[in-house]
Amino acid sequence: MPENLLAPGAVLALWTLVMLSWAAVTRFQAFSKIGIDLKAAPPGGRGVDLEGVLPPLTNWKSHNYTHLCEQPTLFYAVIIFLHLSGGSTDLTRGLAWAYVVLRIVHSFWQSTVNRVPVRFVIFSVATLCLFALSLLAVIATLG
Repeated sequence: MPENLLAPGAVLALWTLVMLSWAAVTRFQAFSKIGIDLKAAPPGGRGVDLEGVLPPLTNWKSHNYTHLCEQPTLFYAVIIFLHLSGGSTDLTRGLAWAYVVLRIVHSFWQSTVNRVPVRFVIFSVATLCLFALSLLAVIATLG
């Protein structure tokens, strides 16, 4: 495991862009299959407008990308707090890597199978890792 606590954040940032690419590719493929011409799209269209238009399997990738732009923003802040306050330990690095691995597993699950009970468990365990990291960040920053 790398000694740098920021490495898991960099990996998750890159993974988020991989998910954005996967979402874009599958959407453009779906557009061509159902005859959507982006040049003819009305102004102001958003991804949410495609719910019910594109197949769920296509939209799931976009849903996951959105999720990666939500809770992980806290993760980025927490690992920076830990890094700057000297809170980089084997425990915090392990929790950070566990969070990243769980979010990547969550991405694959949500983007392909998307059964909610399993997805909820993966998300919940990742959230517990983030909660623990946040608590350790408070301890590290308060001294």
